[in-house]
Parts: sequence; structure tokens; C-alpha cells
Amino acid sequence: MASIVSHAVVALATGSAFPGPRLPRGVLALGACLAVLPDIDAFGYWAGVPYDSLWGHRGITHSLAFAVLVAAGTAAIAFRRDDPSLSRSRLGLFLFVVMVSHGLLDACTNGGLGIAFFAPFDDSRYFFPVRPIEVSPIGIRRFFTARGWVIAGSELRWIWLPSAVLAGSAALVRRIRTDPAPLA
Repeated sequence: MASIVSHAVVALATGSAFPGPRLPRGVLALGACLAVLPDIDAFGYWAGVPYDSLWGHRGITHSLAFAVLVAAGTAAIAFRRDDPSLSRSRLGLFLFVVMVSHGLLDACTNGGLGIAFFAPFDDSRYFFPVRPIEVSPIGIRRFFTARGWVIAGSELRWIWLPSAVLAGSAALVRRIRTDPAPLA
């Protein structure tokens, strides 16, 4: 898996580049939380849930079905009618995209059993053919080792830098759209 911090970084970058009016900070924070949520299944390690089961790590909570249900449910609960720039469907779409980004990132890592994208309908696990991201350990202590520095470097290169480019590009485009004169 990618680290929980990197999943949140991708959600924030996605939010900054999300089409339409800027998303409110609270929505970005909610998106960052939901981008991390699929790793709730890591608690199964301590509860004795087998890794390769539907309820194991990278199983049902990393699926598209889980992303749809949580995003739709959260959008229904968190939607506020007093913000005309944010419809329930736009909020739900953003939350769905950031939740799916979790599984997509994990499918780019070089460890584990793969992602059950289509659970509960199909419990097969998938990776992408190119997997440049070093798999992150479960637990915090392992980050403070030599291996942790290798993982941090990998995530910096393959997740944080592209996220910064996405967010920076989105900021530049928004600036050009709102006031093209200063750049002319």
C-alpha cells in the first residue's frame, strides 16, 4: 500500500484540480479522510482476518462498490444546500474519485496480494503491469528505519511530485481563467 499520508496528498491534489468552482476546505478535508478510509481493513491483521479473504487487507474496502456506497452515503449526509457551488452529485463524484484513487495507488505498489477492485462480485486481486511505488509497511514504527527512507523517496517521486504538479497546474489554470492580464 502507499502510506496514508500519500493517499491524503493525492486527495488534496485531486480536489485542487477538480472541475468547477473551488471545493471548500471542509470538502477537501473530508476527501482526504475518505481517501485513507480503505485502509481501515488493516485492523483485520490484529483481529485475525486472513489477508486474502474478502474482509482482509486490500479486499472489499478497496473495491469500487465500497467507494460508490461510502461516497454516495457521505455525500447524502454531508451535502449542504446553502452552498450553490457544490451539488450533491459533484460532492459524491469527488468523494468517489478520491476513494478509488486509494486502490489505484495500491495497485501501483510492488508488494501485497493485489486489489479486489470488483469485490464483492469477484474476489480476484489485481495489480497494474507497472508497479514503481515501494509498498509501505502497516504500522508506524517501520517508517523510522532505513527501509522507511526508501519508501519515502519512492512516494515522493511517484506520488507527491505528480500531485504537486497537478495542484500547481490547476492553480495556474484557475489563475489564468480568472485574471489572464497579469500573465500576458
